[in-house]
Amino acid sequence: MTTKKDYYEILGVSKDSSDDEIKKSYRKLAMQYHPDKNPTPEAEEKFKEISEAYAVLSDSEKRSSYDKFGHAGFDSRYSEEDIFRGADFSDFGDIFGDIFGNIFGGGFGGTRSRGPQRGADLQYELRLTLMEAYKGKTVEIEVPKVVTCDKCSGTGAKQGTIAKTCPECRGSGTVSRTIQTPFGNMISQSTCPTCHGGGKMIETPCPKCSGKGKVRSAKKLSVAVPAGAPNGMRLRFPGEGNVGDPGAPSGDLYVVVRVAPDSYFVREGDDVYVNIDLNFIQAALGTEVTVRTLGGDVTMTVPEGTQNGSTFRLKGKGFPHVNSKSVGDQYVTVNLITPDKLSEDQRKLLEDFAKSSGFESTTKAGAKKKEKKEKGGFFKKVKEAFDE
Repeated sequence: MTTKKDYYEILGVSKDSSDDEIKKSYRKLAMQYHPDKNPTPEAEEKFKEISEAYAVLSDSEKRSSYDKFGHAGFDSRYSEEDIFRGADFSDFGDIFGDIFGNIFGGGFGGTRSRGPQRGADLQYELRLTLMEAYKGKTVEIEVPKVVTCDKCSGTGAKQGTIAKTCPECRGSGTVSRTIQTPFGNMISQSTCPTCHGGGKMIETPCPKCSGKGKVRSAKKLSVAVPAGAPNGMRLRFPGEGNVGDPGAPSGDLYVVVRVAPDSYFVREGDDVYVNIDLNFIQAALGTEVTVRTLGGDVTMTVPEGTQNGSTFRLKGKGFPHVNSKSVGDQYVTVNLITPDKLSEDQRKLLEDFAKSSGFESTTKAGAKKKEKKEKGGFFKKVKEAFDE
């Protein structure tokens, strides 16, 4: 006589486990050992074992009896039929249904056809420059895809011939096998190996598609990318994916916009960032500079005393926001350029400036710190010297 394993041990739970813990453990094990997912004799036996354990431990009356008497006393009170009578597996429809292809169909012992399959979705990467993304662009693309064979109109049979019903599955596209379990006969369905799920047998295949009813081709499509399109934007074209089975819809096409980095502009959201070079005379005295923007060159005023790293905002000079009237800004950061070669006149002027400003001189002359500062037009002289 074979000794039965403890029901709690089978489900991997303790005797004080809650109903939810028991249910959670059973769900995990049932998905692991379901015969449709794990088609081995060992898995089938394990599935029966855990289902029996759950049928007992999920029923408060049966669980109480099992806890009091163990297997010996419990089995004398309940037959195998009694164990599963009234057991509620309704919370596991995904295990017995959708997750494993609706193997029960309309219930224990039922069957269900695979049905026509929708066409696969496709993805196409469209590469644009930053300026093209800013302005928007209409592009004609060519998409490789699966389409209905124009020679046989999708039947797969050579013109003048017809496809016959598959004798193996009788047109259902699936074959079934019966698995006996303690709670009824379970029907496991799989794609028919003879017709490969089509339900039809083609004696004389179409020479163009070799009986598949579909061929690979390329279709041209016009894609209008909106102004301000961000990198990674997806544009959906319903029905422009691969063709589906007869009676099923085609998949969709997704065009993904990829914007190439720019050597001058850096984009962050709808804003753009640029750097400009200024010499220290321009920064000290203030000036007007021409700055590139996505919409063209503009004149920007640099105030007197501008420091290295200062950032200025050009309102409304960024990217337009897609499907909105709002527009981003452009931010201009100053990079001060220090001359690496000086003429004698330029050096003299800078040394005078250091003296008048009260800085310790780093020149060969080693002039000492002075309190007197240069008046009025000193910077003019410096600017004139550096502009020569």
